[in-house]
Amino acid sequence: MRQRVFFLILTAWLLCGAFVPAAADCAAAGPVDAALPETAMKPSFPMPPLSGPEADIILRKATEAPYSGQYTNKREAGTYVCRQCGTPLYSSRDKFESGCGWPSFDDELPGAVRRQPDADGRRVEIVCANCGGHLGHVFAGEGFTAKNTRHCVNSLSMSFYPAGSPEEAQALARSAPQGCTATAIVAGGCFWGVEDAFRKMPGVCAAVSGYTGGRTPDPTYEAVCGGNTGHAEAVRVSFDPSVVSYEQILRRFFEIHDPTQLDRQGPDVGDQYRSAVFFLDAEQEAVARSLMSRLRELGYDVVTRLEPAGPFYMAEEYHQRFAERTGRGRCHMPVPRFDIPAGGGGGALRK
Repeated sequence: MRQRVFFLILTAWLLCGAFVPAAADCAAAGPVDAALPETAMKPSFPMPPLSGPEADIILRKATEAPYSGQYTNKREAGTYVCRQCGTPLYSSRDKFESGCGWPSFDDELPGAVRRQPDADGRRVEIVCANCGGHLGHVFAGEGFTAKNTRHCVNSLSMSFYPAGSPEEAQALARSAPQGCTATAIVAGGCFWGVEDAFRKMPGVCAAVSGYTGGRTPDPTYEAVCGGNTGHAEAVRVSFDPSVVSYEQILRRFFEIHDPTQLDRQGPDVGDQYRSAVFFLDAEQEAVARSLMSRLRELGYDVVTRLEPAGPFYMAEEYHQRFAERTGRGRCHMPVPRFDIPAGGGGGALRK
């Protein structure tokens, strides 16, 4: 292992040259005190002014010395955002230890990172897709993870927001498409089908599979399936309230799964498959209670839990858009329960 680490560091030095106090990158076209590029884009989200070293890296494409960054060995769950504009770039789920001396990720958040030829003619530079700020470089074929990709990123190019923090929630909300200012979080059995059903709903901008409602930080799929984390397979829905209301979102939720099944959906058994609405405020809670009361009036023995929203942990990448990619997992067929009394064909939903 030590030999591998030494080889990686030596390779980086040979590619980039010796690091100087200002940490000039091999891709830099001039000295670090050169004028800022005319193409530097204005930040979209309010962020603190860049420090001198941050500007050297983000605007002038310098590189921090290996093992000097605050995020190199960070393992906390959360989201890494662009230091210049605040756009979410990477999830802690995709971070891994490469031993190269810089934070390493094997994937980026969808559409967050742009690749372009490096000035050295050999490497591939990665920049923030929103503001164009320099992040580092991306390498393939090294075999560190199953994705066989390594984003080598400067710590000074990023800020970190812990999972479930207000800062993370605000950053993720701001990066959603314009108009998508509202969020709903629900659980109704296997998240593949729930996510797929919401993706097709007009007014929905994004649907993300994940885990929430439990006590284990940054859980894995295997841990959640073990039934000891308290988390449910859930879906976070971002939507445009001018097109679709929260009530319409929840009505669809109650119609694509069976809210009368306790801690299960069809053959999937366990509290990780529970029916639940994770409300973000009192208004959402009131809407959920009203719809549940309506279903009970129609004769449905609703067992859906109402839980205050807590940290939402994005599921592994292979779960995202699973039904769309594989054609499997579409097990949530809509049943018009609000129009059909219990016993009239709107009861238990079979998977």
